[in-house]
Amino acid sequence: MAATNLDGSHLQGILGDTLDWPFFEDRHRRFAAELSAWADATLPGLPHDDVDAACRARVTALGEGGFLRAVVPEAYGGLNPTLDVRTLCLAREILAARDGLADFSFAMQGLGTGAITVAGSEAMKQRILPGVCEGARIAAFALSEKEAGSDVAAMATTATPDGNGHVRIDGEKSWISNGGIADHYVVFARTGEAPGARGLSAFLVEADNPGLSVTERIEVIAPHPLATLRFDACRVPVENRIGGPGDGFKVAMATLDIFRSTVGAAALGFARRALHETISHANARKLFGGTLGDLQLSQAAIADSAAEVDAAALLVYRAAWTKDRGAARVTREAALAKLVATENAQAVIDRAVQIHGGLGVTKGVKVEELYREIRALRIYEGASEVQKVVIARDLLKAKSQ
Repeated sequence: MAATNLDGSHLQGILGDTLDWPFFEDRHRRFAAELSAWADATLPGLPHDDVDAACRARVTALGEGGFLRAVVPEAYGGLNPTLDVRTLCLAREILAARDGLADFSFAMQGLGTGAITVAGSEAMKQRILPGVCEGARIAAFALSEKEAGSDVAAMATTATPDGNGHVRIDGEKSWISNGGIADHYVVFARTGEAPGARGLSAFLVEADNPGLSVTERIEVIAPHPLATLRFDACRVPVENRIGGPGDGFKVAMATLDIFRSTVGAAALGFARRALHETISHANARKLFGGTLGDLQLSQAAIADSAAEVDAAALLVYRAAWTKDRGAARVTREAALAKLVATENAQAVIDRAVQIHGGLGVTKGVKVEELYREIRALRIYEGASEVQKVVIARDLLKAKSQ
């Protein structure tokens, strides 16, 4: 038994209760319906075998469909006056339920320009954001290093003054999504205004900038474009700095404050699809004179998964709604959403694999794909363990004031 067909009406049925929650407005429900219908009509016909070509095709298609307008403010061709986190989360949930690479492609257009939206100059926004919105420019976010992932303060890449109006970037970035296919990178480097995280700055670096090279393409269990970047005397105009000198950590955290909740939304999409596959398989699989779904252990697994999906959805959309209402920071809310949604999705998908038996570990079956897709979400944009530290520190700080 291969993966069941997931048409728009069924997915809309899965999302229906969520969309009726008070977190959403009619515009969100319209967006969800339009994206669901578009995804069902468009995604199956896009390439899948070559990961670079697949991602380029998805960015182009999302741009042509008008859905990348969600990652750019209205003034630059976008959908809303400011980035609407509920819309971003709905998009990632809907796309992830169907096609992991489509979710990835959408998310990186947002993450790779979020810093520009938050802190870029007007000239930079005018130059970069319309192309991202149209799907004509592929974006990337270059923060992590081999020895500085969770510990951003350990960053070793440097940006030093180099003549009039330029800086020289030297160092290496690793695990960079869209590495090798991006048109630009938002790069974080040590500029030394203060010790640790307070001495970092962010820069826009074009992919063809001399001194920037892709030294390694990294293969992972759920394939997507991932690379190590090398900066050797990479000379960048000072006007490409995003925010002020030493503002890099603040810019990075403001960007993640918007997009961290959307990682939870992607996990939620994977979990919803896994639950859908579980229920379909349990109803169809005949054994012991009945169906797999007749067994109480199967029913318990389905109930546990349903509870975990709803709990994750509530936290994801609570965080998104809080941010959209104008909260300056949603650090704890976003961390809770990412932590619970990704951990719960891992459990839901693991149960789906178990209920599918041998099919669950067979290549080409949807739950096997989901099992590979979900694992990285518990690591990137802050591992689960880091989210726990963030949550605890925020609570301890609040109680001490």
